[in-house]
Amino acid sequence: MKNSEEQQEQKRVDQVVSKLGTQIAKTAAEYDRARTETKNVQQNYSTNTSVNYFEVDDRIETSAELQQQRGLVSRLTENESILKRQLKTYQQLQKSPYFGRIDIVDPGETQPESLYIGTASFVDENGEFLVYDWRAPISSIYYNGTLGDVTYETPMGNQTTDLVKKRQFQINDGQIINMFDTNETVGDEMLQTVLGQQNDEQMQNIVATIQREQNDIIRDTTSDLLVVQGVAGSGKTSAILQRIAFLLYHSRDTLEADQIILFSPNKLFSHYISDVLPSLGERNMRQVTLAEFFDNRLKGLHVQTLFDRYESSEQLSAAEVAIDEVKESGAYMDTLTAYCDQLTAEELRFTHILFNGEIFFNKAEIQEIFAQWPTAKKVADRILATKNELIKRLKRRINQELDADWVNEEIDELSDEHYHELLGNKRLGDFQDEVTERKYIATKIVSARLRQVYDAIFNNNFLDPYLQYGDYLKQCPLLKQFSSQAYEQFNADIELHQIKLADSAPLLYLRDYICGSAQNQTMKYLFIDEMQDYSIAQLKYLRYAFPKTKWTLLGDSEQALFKNVEAPEALLTKLQTAFGTNKARLISLMRSYRSTYPIMTFAKSLLPNGDDIEAFNRPGELPKIIIDPTAEVAINSLKKEITNYLKEVKTVAVLTKNMTEAQQINAALAREFNSTLLQDADRTLPTGVVVLPIYLAKGLEFDAVVAWNVSQDNYSDQSLLGTLYTIITRAMHAISLISVGELSSLIANPHLALDQVRIQRELQK
Repeated sequence: MKNSEEQQEQKRVDQVVSKLGTQIAKTAAEYDRARTETKNVQQNYSTNTSVNYFEVDDRIETSAELQQQRGLVSRLTENESILKRQLKTYQQLQKSPYFGRIDIVDPGETQPESLYIGTASFVDENGEFLVYDWRAPISSIYYNGTLGDVTYETPMGNQTTDLVKKRQFQINDGQIINMFDTNETVGDEMLQTVLGQQNDEQMQNIVATIQREQNDIIRDTTSDLLVVQGVAGSGKTSAILQRIAFLLYHSRDTLEADQIILFSPNKLFSHYISDVLPSLGERNMRQVTLAEFFDNRLKGLHVQTLFDRYESSEQLSAAEVAIDEVKESGAYMDTLTAYCDQLTAEELRFTHILFNGEIFFNKAEIQEIFAQWPTAKKVADRILATKNELIKRLKRRINQELDADWVNEEIDELSDEHYHELLGNKRLGDFQDEVTERKYIATKIVSARLRQVYDAIFNNNFLDPYLQYGDYLKQCPLLKQFSSQAYEQFNADIELHQIKLADSAPLLYLRDYICGSAQNQTMKYLFIDEMQDYSIAQLKYLRYAFPKTKWTLLGDSEQALFKNVEAPEALLTKLQTAFGTNKARLISLMRSYRSTYPIMTFAKSLLPNGDDIEAFNRPGELPKIIIDPTAEVAINSLKKEITNYLKEVKTVAVLTKNMTEAQQINAALAREFNSTLLQDADRTLPTGVVVLPIYLAKGLEFDAVVAWNVSQDNYSDQSLLGTLYTIITRAMHAISLISVGELSSLIANPHLALDQVRIQRELQK
């Protein structure tokens, strides 16, 4: 120990670790008892439910007992889960009990009080807080306060105190590795150490290194629409995950993890962040990609993904680009709403409801039912009234069928067990006579036979959304000069059971808005990562689908891969108008922490407004540019770079422009390096050499990166600037860029100083 103060701090760590050990032993014993009790009750429950009860009286007598046992199993399972989470939390705290200390003097007090901040609270047997959860109101002082008078929010209102000390720790396995006092949120010394570590397969929580601007994002509980514009490596994704953890803590009585949904850029990213919330003792929120969400709602169609679209974007004609731009606009969705609102019975595309290949309800009959409702009612209300009428008519058809010969034959062939199953909770004494009982059973049988008709009505299958959307395309005023082409392309796609991304959100909106369906009223918070890859039309549909959510959008306009994105301020204004919200807020994160100073300085040089980005001063080697005359020579350079990097780091990513390039490069590397080609369906991120197109690397980071073929031929278009910037900013510690032929002018621009990179040229051989 350097001094007595460190010795005192280590002594306290030892005491806390010891008490945690005692608590771990106690909780582990309780957990084992709970598991045993749950297992015993489950076995007893299983034994009872496995008995076949053929007599109605036997079923009635055992029903209450089974219901009791079911409730007991549920309570015991929940108790077991709570103990398991507590045990995991204590075990994590034992390795590193806390990372911060604040000394405060409240008004009227003379002696400072020392509070220690960690990833979770820990209270001793006397009720004394040995560690405060980083999300507790008082812990905000650690992140936002500088020495002197500070104010922090509490459930009872704002409180003021005098912050006299802020100390930071790095504790590994119960030992203080580093300790220093600071006036900042997190001192550069700690950040240097943390950021200098090699990348893991999964993202780690950053509660020990949260910056003040990130803390503003995390603790915002008032904004209905929070837009976070963050440069690459600014910690925006980490801050959002901590925000979710904070919201679950702050609103723990009214908010469940299942009421939060995060739209991720890809499955790899979903896996990468999957351990952050569990490491803080919270369950993961729901996660889905946009393609998965659309696929689930458009059963039977192959929905074009962002990656499919990116792969095909360079082959689109000027007209196709123009059509997609219209379909992805907010105005297109507004026009679609107006179209739906004025639809008449004759204009709605009703379709037959079939049963066993024959018409059960004719579309003309359905149209006639719809037409009888007052035109002043909303279309969705008239559709609902039509559904209810169809269900009434279905019930009449069921009643007409009860005395059919096939029904009587089926009743006669029922086993006793099946007969009692059809009776359900009914007792034999509940019926007036045998005729009433037989009618009850017959109704059950006929209803089961006609279930598909009921399902068709319930799921609005009497309306054809594809024909309806086709009609809209033909008459949409925004597509006047392209209406024929847009209509024919959509129809051709549907014939092949596929749909373009640009059509997915509008088609879903038309179907759901007309039918007044598919709205999730229970979800409370919605998060979108990489918002720059979403269209306004898609966001407006998600707003319809989740009407009661507060939104948090995060992204980086510089990382748009196949389109030019509006400035964040313009996007916020447009979204605020589209969503009709008053409580909107934009937070910009302009300091980058992921990459070394040389890498980020190089990345900044690509951007016209690069000077606005602040690179964290973490030293590292200069980026390397290798200009080779042929692909064969470039492959050899690629292998040399990979070999050198693998001596220092665990993971090297070779990033390409598209999947075709990635497949070719992986074929050249697989035998020598046992490389892994990552694809859209992959969910895990292996170590070693990985090859992937840049759009699969969104949100990810790698120890070392080799960018393949950054030549003028490959990156000649200004629209690919975001792609290059995204590639470079995936690298944490080192990057090499290989060009086959002349280097792209997007890189060799006036902002690039020769002392910012190492350039290696291979002469023609």
